[in-house]
Amino acid sequence: MRPFCDKKEWMKDEPITSIPVELGMMAPLTTLTLFGYAAAARPWAFLQMGLAQPALQRTAGLRFWKLLGSGYGQGFSLQPNWGRYGLLAVWETPQAAEQFFAASTLIEAYRRHAAEIWTIYLLPVQAHGLWSGQNPFLPLAKRVTEGPVATLTRATIRPHRLLPFWRAVPATSRALAVAPGLLASIGVGEAPLLRQATFSLWRSAADLKAFAYQNSAHKDAIRRTRTEDWYQEELFARFVPLRSTGLWDGRDPLCA
Repeated sequence: MRPFCDKKEWMKDEPITSIPVELGMMAPLTTLTLFGYAAAARPWAFLQMGLAQPALQRTAGLRFWKLLGSGYGQGFSLQPNWGRYGLLAVWETPQAAEQFFAASTLIEAYRRHAAEIWTIYLLPVQAHGLWSGQNPFLPLAKRVTEGPVATLTRATIRPHRLLPFWRAVPATSRALAVAPGLLASIGVGEAPLLRQATFSLWRSAADLKAFAYQNSAHKDAIRRTRTEDWYQEELFARFVPLRSTGLWDGRDPLCA
């Protein structure tokens, strides 16, 4: 059963060639791809964090991108997961994204080495803050009132605030793991310890709101980020999912 994916024609598995008019046609299509690797391919995957960058810089229509490592668990983690890497990409047009996934020699190399690949196609409906000095998710699409939502929270942590930040992580990670309505989540990062992010996928905006504003561990962590000035740079973004392809841990969490 794929109840979410079957709701609307533009949420099925056909290529996305245009942004739905009802969501706002100017919003940038954003993709998050997660690659899972068996043990033998993990050295190759690690090297791509550097070696893949020139090809991404030359990719037509790719206006912002980040290669990401990951940690174990569902949120921030001090323990690297050498078997899971990610690529966040923001596209000038849907056609540029489809061309990349259909014909790029880089993505073909990833397919040859990865045991599984999952890609989610997203439109930003809320975004504030900065990532590498810019907000890559503007202009925004229109918010929707039903269906799944996704969030991305990222930050560059001040070096002298690393200890309080990481001490707060276990409680918030435990709360996230059991949050009602959570479909999937992962902690990712550009650099160990300092530049971290969490991507989460929720059954509904109401479930996300309940976790954000009612969970005591999460509320305390948010309060402390402000009062103790943990972050040098931060960004929060919320997205509406359009479709997904492939598998993440053997399933598609958007359509399960």
